[in-house]
Amino acid sequence: MSTEEIFNFVKVDDRLGTAGQPTEDQLRDAAAEGYATIINLAPVNPPYTPPDEAGLVRTLGLAYHYIPVQWNNPTDGDFAAFEQAMRAAGDSKTLIHCAANFRVTAFYSLYAHKHLGWTAAQAEAFRARIWAGSDYPVWEAFVARKLAEGREPGES
Repeated sequence: MSTEEIFNFVKVDDRLGTAGQPTEDQLRDAAAEGYATIINLAPVNPPYTPPDEAGLVRTLGLAYHYIPVQWNNPTDGDFAAFEQAMRAAGDSKTLIHCAANFRVTAFYSLYAHKHLGWTAAQAEAFRARIWAGSDYPVWEAFVARKLAEGREPGES
């Protein structure tokens, strides 16, 4: 097995992957593949989530950041906590996950737009890999507002 088998896995680059909920075995695979940080944006939801993901990840020697973003209410505070977790991860190999990679691709695309120089079009293209054909007005409004806040000078 490998992390690339996690539901909706997207390899961003050699040090960053985004995904849906990994199993306990897939979290072990992440450690074996050199991931050093796990960022989880999904609220605990038994039986779909491991009973003690934080404990397992820490016993594997990985850093763990838990930001339970409520599906129907993503907040500026959630995004600020995500920015802080990304800063804490630094250059470490990082796996960011939620339930199905929707929260993560939204947050990561916004982060990359604001901090990594991605254009709004690049951010939208990244998010579309998971979001294409979906209809979640709360999220569409949140993403549009955050993209506008993080707009680069001169970008339309």
